[in-house]
Parts: sequence; structure tokens; C-alpha cells
Amino acid sequence: MNRKLKVIGYPLDLGAGRRGVDMGPSALRLAGLTQRLAQLDYEVHDIGDISVPTPETQDIYDSQLRYLPEITKASEALALHVKNALDTGFFPLILGGDHSMSIGSLAGISAHCQAHNKRLGVIWVDAHSDINTPQTSPSGNIHGMPVAVNLGIGAKELTSVGGDFVKLQPQNITMIGLRSVDPGERELIKQLGIEAYSMTEIDKLGMYAIMLTVLERMKSRIDHLHISFDLDGVDPSVAKGVGTPVPGGLSYRETHLIMEMAAESGLVKSFEVTEVNPILDDMNQSADFAVGVVTSCLGKRIL
Repeated sequence: MNRKLKVIGYPLDLGAGRRGVDMGPSALRLAGLTQRLAQLDYEVHDIGDISVPTPETQDIYDSQLRYLPEITKASEALALHVKNALDTGFFPLILGGDHSMSIGSLAGISAHCQAHNKRLGVIWVDAHSDINTPQTSPSGNIHGMPVAVNLGIGAKELTSVGGDFVKLQPQNITMIGLRSVDPGERELIKQLGIEAYSMTEIDKLGMYAIMLTVLERMKSRIDHLHISFDLDGVDPSVAKGVGTPVPGGLSYRETHLIMEMAAESGLVKSFEVTEVNPILDDMNQSADFAVGVVTSCLGKRIL
């Protein structure tokens, strides 16, 4: 595991329908992120937050692609920061912010992988599949579209962030924790053959067996594994500080087991945590949990 971490804050909430995730990076830092990573012998470089616009200063020109120009511009900036981190030998740890951040983060990661002949894979931990398009989205909120965008599907402005190329192949993403999927998303997942584990499959098969299968497949296909962790993938009883909570989610231990097994694989080269909303939290407990999840993925063990 690379011991040099670059922390990149991305306090954007334009992609979401509910305010508050712009304070996510601060909440994660206040939960002791840097200190807890330093205890694991990481060299932590926190560059602070990327400057992003706020809804109060913007207008909505397209109800099916809300705040498209602003999100495109912010995503381009994030892509550059993430690519630079990887190109200079750092492990990028990106703090959101809503899940539209994956448009920029994966654009930067994919550009780095292409330049270095690496194959990119993603584990997407989320209650939602985030594979809507402007045609299928019931809200027009772009935080529900990043998977589609990274597969080259959707608005050209977004699919071209970081370069006009497809960022991710459908066989190289695995979704875990799904329980809120729109009809159009369900069809696209089936059409593309994306590996997706809803909470039903997790209940039936168990997280250990699922992760063994996922990582075995990943090892034969990819060189760079990115973890995209949306806090609403976890059950609200564990972490209620999220904008779009869905009951029946991942347990405390299921979440940590995903990360522990991913860390043991040696494949993880980047990580992002999204949708932390301290306004809806209690004494920053959700951010504290999220930091623990990050440290599990970066090598913290019980024994």
C-alpha cells in the first residue's frame, strides 16, 4: 500500500437535492481523519478544499441536468487534482460532497490509468446505483448520474470531463448495497451486465462470500481498484447523517468487512467518501463512522 496520501476536499452539493453535504469534508476532518491516518504511519498531505460554487449564486437552466455548467467546471478541476496526485506518487483520498464528485474523480483516475497502461476497476458501495441519465432521472439531480457518465452515457459535457474517452468499462464495476434503484437504472444495469449486489443478495449470500467473488474477478481484470463509498449505503441506524437515507442497509460490520477485504487484496489505489451530511447527524457520529471505514480500507485491523 502506498504510504503517501493526498487528501482532497470537494465540498460540492449542487448535484444533490438536499443541502448539507458541502460540509462533509469539514465533518470528516473534525472526526480526526488526518490524526487517525497518521497513526497508521501514513504521510498525509491535505491540500484543503477545491473551490466550488454554491446554489445561492447559480441558476438552473435545465431541470433534467440541474447545475450542469457548474458541475462540469468543478469536475474538471477535481479531475486535474486527482490525476496530479496519482502522477506524483500519492494515493488520492477524496472527501465529498455529493456523489456527482465521481464524475471528476474517476475522470482523473482513468486518465492516469490510460497514461500508465493500467486497468481501472471500481467497487461502488451505495444504496443507489447512480446510473440514471437525463432521460431516466426523476429529479434531474446529477448525483444520480455518475456511473452512467463514467460509462460514456449521458450529457456530452459530463462524459468529456478529463478528456473525451470512456472512463470505465461496465464489466469492471461492482455495486454493493443497492436498495433504491429507478426503473430506467434497473434496465441499464441488466443491459450492460453490471455486477450488482442488492441487500437481498447480501442477505442470502453473506458479505464474506460476495467479497471473495468480487475480488477474485477484479484480480484477473484490473490493476487499479477505486472504492467509491457513499455513506447512505450503510443502514441509517448506523449512520443517519446522509441526505438520502434508505432503511435496510449495510451493517456496521458488513461495511468494515468490505473495506478490510479490499485492503487485503492489495488492489486499492484510491478512495472517495461521499454524501456525509452533518446537518442531519448527531454529534458528528456519522462522519466518525466514515473515518473508521476509511481507515479499515487503508489497513487498520482489529488484531
